[in-house]
Formats: sequence, structure tokens, C-alpha cells
Amino acid sequence: MSSVVAIDHLLNERRIWRGQGIVAPSGHQPTGNAALDASLPGGGWPEAALSELLVEAPGIGELRLVLPTLARLSAAGERVVLVAPPYLPYPGAWLAAGVEMKQLTLIQASARDALWAAEQCLRSGSCGAVVLWPQRADDRALRRLQIAAETGQTLAFAYRPLFEARNPSPAALRLTIQAQPAQVRVLKCRGGQPPARTFHLSGWGS
Repeated sequence: MSSVVAIDHLLNERRIWRGQGIVAPSGHQPTGNAALDASLPGGGWPEAALSELLVEAPGIGELRLVLPTLARLSAAGERVVLVAPPYLPYPGAWLAAGVEMKQLTLIQASARDALWAAEQCLRSGSCGAVVLWPQRADDRALRRLQIAAETGQTLAFAYRPLFEARNPSPAALRLTIQAQPAQVRVLKCRGGQPPARTFHLSGWGS
């Protein structure tokens, strides 16, 4: 009995790792990139989950990866929330991408308040997707976002610097986005092994 108690104590303290079987994805939202969709276990963005987008530098076209999904959601009447973007969104570009501006909500907040705001939006279940640019997000903060996305059954996208790729993350999906050469690579995906190949966005850099 004592050995069982000791193991339970270590698990509760997160001092040892408990392996889990492969969990089949519960659903997906197409990314808009057919080749990428075909290579992801669920066929697209994992629903009710956090997807982490690790960017080499802001302003390299990284929004093109999520705009098709945001456009489809907003056209269906779903609310899309942007939390603490580094630049003020240009309405003309979002309209050209097919996003319904009346369904778009912008929240400007400090680093601490941005995480809180994103978590509340995700938990509410009233949004189709929440896109955030956290300035400081440790493992605990990301885990809270992941749980909030599951609770509210909402897509969550977090744009973070590329150097964060060296740190572990509870996100269901992790992608890196680089400009030279322009490519997207899958680092982690729930329900299967990341594909070895890289993917390109049509029209990137044009």
C-alpha cells in the first residue's frame, strides 16, 4: 500500500510522467491549406484546443495561416476575438480575406490582463475562435488556456516567438512559421506523429 501511495504522491506532484495512449481527435476545422490538412491527424485545427503558432518575426504574413478559418467562422455568424495583437488590424485586408468585420472583436490589454481576457473569452463558449499574442506565457498560463478552450469548446490560437519552440507546451498543436524560406513546420500534433515535410502558404510573400 505504501508504494501505491508514494507513486500517487509523485504523480500529483508532477515529478514523474504518466504515459497515455493516443487520443483520437474529437473534431477539426480545416486550415485552408489542403496539404497541411491532409497531414494532420484530425484533418485541420484541433477543435476545443489551443494551437500554438511560433513565428520567426511578426509581420511576415503569419495571419494567412488562420484567416481562412476566421473568415469561415465569421461568415457562419461566429464571433472572432483578437486579444492584444502587436499591430492594429487593417480592416481592408481582413475584408479581402473574407472576414465579416461585424463578427470581429478587438481587445487591447496589458500582458497580464491579456491572458485573463483570452481565458474568459474561451471559457464563455460564445466565440468561434480566440486569437492572442501573449507577451509572457509560462507552462501554467498555456495550460489554463488549453483547459479554457476545452471548457468553452472554442478554437484558440496563440502567436508566440519562434525561440519558444525549445520549451515544452501543453498546446494540442504547435507550428513554426518562417519567412526565409517561407515555410510552416509541424512540431507537435495531438493524435499522431508530426509530418516530416514542411508546408507553404499559397501567395506567401506576393
